[in-house]
Amino acid sequence: MGKLWMEFWPEWHEVLLFGGGCIMLAQGARCRRTVSVVLWLLVAIQTLVCPAAGPAQDAVFQPSEQQLAEAGMQLQELQQTLAGLKNRSELQTVQGGQLLADVQVYEKAAVWMLRFREYPKAGWVDQLRRVLSEGCRRADRLSAGTPDWHLRTGTTIRGYVSAVDGSVQPYALTLPEGVDPAVTRRWPVHVVLHGRADQMNEVNFIERMDGRGPGASQTERPGQWLQLDVYGRGNNAYRWSGETDVFEALADLRGRFRIDENRVVLHGFSMGGAGAWHLGLHHPDQWCSVGAGAGFVDFYRYQKKDPESDRLPAAQHTTLGIYDTVNYALNAFNVPIVTYGGEKDPQLLASTTMQSLAESLQVPLKVLVGPGMGHEFDPESRRQFMAFHLEKSLAGRPQSGQRKQIRFSTRTLRYGRCDWLRIEEQQDSYAASKVEGEILESDVVRLKTENVTLLRLSRDIAGTAEIDGTAMELRGAAEGLLPDVWFQRQSDGSWSVLGYRESRAVSRNPELRKRPGLQGPIDDAFMGSFVCVRGTHPPLNAAAGAWSEQTLTQFQQEFAKWFRGEIRVVNDVDLTDQMVQDHHLILFGDPGSNSVLAKVLPRLHGKPVQWSAERIRVGGREWASADHGVVLIHPNPLNSSKYVVLNSGHTFHDRDFRASNAWLFPRLGDVAVLKIPVPAEGGDAAVEWSDVFDGRWELTTK
Repeated sequence: MGKLWMEFWPEWHEVLLFGGGCIMLAQGARCRRTVSVVLWLLVAIQTLVCPAAGPAQDAVFQPSEQQLAEAGMQLQELQQTLAGLKNRSELQTVQGGQLLADVQVYEKAAVWMLRFREYPKAGWVDQLRRVLSEGCRRADRLSAGTPDWHLRTGTTIRGYVSAVDGSVQPYALTLPEGVDPAVTRRWPVHVVLHGRADQMNEVNFIERMDGRGPGASQTERPGQWLQLDVYGRGNNAYRWSGETDVFEALADLRGRFRIDENRVVLHGFSMGGAGAWHLGLHHPDQWCSVGAGAGFVDFYRYQKKDPESDRLPAAQHTTLGIYDTVNYALNAFNVPIVTYGGEKDPQLLASTTMQSLAESLQVPLKVLVGPGMGHEFDPESRRQFMAFHLEKSLAGRPQSGQRKQIRFSTRTLRYGRCDWLRIEEQQDSYAASKVEGEILESDVVRLKTENVTLLRLSRDIAGTAEIDGTAMELRGAAEGLLPDVWFQRQSDGSWSVLGYRESRAVSRNPELRKRPGLQGPIDDAFMGSFVCVRGTHPPLNAAAGAWSEQTLTQFQQEFAKWFRGEIRVVNDVDLTDQMVQDHHLILFGDPGSNSVLAKVLPRLHGKPVQWSAERIRVGGREWASADHGVVLIHPNPLNSSKYVVLNSGHTFHDRDFRASNAWLFPRLGDVAVLKIPVPAEGGDAAVEWSDVFDGRWELTTK
């Protein structure tokens, strides 16, 4: 096949590359002249390129040559039309870009299906054909200036460009009759999270959703809300960039239609139920109600493991608390929640576990149990489930200043916000932090805190703030010039209010403390925009250099397969100042091979890592550089508002995605040293040591 490729090369005078080189489709008159040429190309793609891109789906159906040829012709047609659209001036506006993404998402769906040979059943090739037909139809309509899907009643597919990796991601939008962006009416929204579907890719998601008809918004309450069905980048329980997808899709919807921010409902079932627990309790001030059907809420019990005898290594156990929503049960006080489980469904455990916690914490929780049901709703429970959301949507969530009482807990600064409260620093990283209090009739907000050293309050909620017994000015603090007032805990346990200049200074984080969005662990960097930087110089040690390259390759393959995007990769010599400003930097190599890593390493706060050709020293311990590597996350010394990560993509891998969404938790904390396997023996790098940084980005253990 390699010889065949070279023989045909003169024919392919214009080649478009997709998916990092994993999809190549030709253009030009001679290239289109026969179906057999296209067929050859598609076979070559799958034979030569796709194995390097990652594993195909299990139990793959093999399409016929004719089916592949037809798909190739359709995809080529779509790509040709898109190539002519991308630079059209009318599509450079926000609205134009949205319409273009609505077409590009069909191309992306087809490319990814071909790249990973995702044909689990015979009918999926027909799904690919229909998706490409609709993509071509939309492209032609957009080219003619007559898009016809953007205000269509019922369910249509939309696309947006993700800030995480620049990929185009889909979501489904259901519009009732009478929706018009030009009208001032604001619409409630239901954000719906799908369950785990191991064989579902973008093509199948589009097939399930596009043209589905009015859906639940018509059968259960005609014309009352917009429904946003998120794709969530596949099957990841809406964690990491899957979580980002939910909020990016909602932001894209917000840019298209007028929505009522106080009437946004979140619900899902199975994996979607786990996602509803996670997003509902981590972001309790974002929703007017949350509905969690089935799902899971903790790792140990869901995986039938004993938290003592099967306890994970320390860094893993510590950061497991980020996503185990049992740790956030108190937050149900701040948002109305209904949970459902079938009487015979093992996942009823999620509902009963949270019910017990809610009762012990004295927070409200509505529990529905389907009599005799397994892993599905019964009609009456479904009716009550949706009636709960309708009632809460009509009421709306509290607007600014209306929330008089807060009971809030978090394990991470990533999830440190609830309405007029912001937790900015913790005493102990990844440990439980809690703030409880209320706004009194006497114009005082009285709070009690645990494991909080810095917080912000909206200035307009009260005249005085009393925190752990210390009374301070609120409304008039900081000369009344800032929207939020900062409060800092002193060494004796009392609190002080910061003035205007102090507030401006502490907001810039001059002492480089852990702050929201800059708190770790390693995997946190992949929730935002990032770029991988590959070293181009000789490594200090050949084995370590090969391991770093292999780690980058594995990250490329796994992110594409499981998070449905293509990571950005640049060489160290090509990194620009603008990239440093815009992205988290993920550096691969060592101080010899990667010039950016060599520049960054000695400037890390507290110099936690010393790395020479002979030794690696971290946290007071040493390892031989020849067969060890360092991974860590830290604020970037070149841009302290962004992360720098060394030698790591996501710290969980292919086997974890295949096992259960519950396994998608951090494996390496904030910093780790790995033993590089002997090349002849293969296998994964072994964790020699891992830990988490404290709130000052320092290591407290040796």
